Amino acid sequence: MRRLTAGLAGLALALTALGAHAQTATPPAAPAAIPVAPGAMSVENTPIADLLADPGAKAVLEKDMPKLVSYPGLDQIKGMTLRGISVYPEAELDDAKLAAIQKDLDAAKK
Repeated sequence: MRRLTAGLAGLALALTALGAHAQTATPPAAPAAIPVAPGAMSVENTPIADLLADPGAKAVLEKDMPKLVSYPGLDQIKGMTLRGISVYPEAELDDAKLAAIQKDLDAAKK
């Protein structure tokens, strides 16, 4: 019984310390916005559904992100932006990839 009580007290102390550390940790910096050509669709602001509805943007996604176009859960994320899904590791989207897609989207509108 003493071991259980001591173990629980130790766990409570560890969780308290962890909580105090989490409160003082600096939140991660927001990623820098990617510049967008005027009138172009955006990885920052255009929902995936709108990108897929536009033939030029859809061609860009098919080239740059073929897994997205065939993703079984696509209907669940169509309201999100590419920047929005970039927080999920399985999206395989970092800032460099988003910038490359944006460049292709800009070129598709010319």
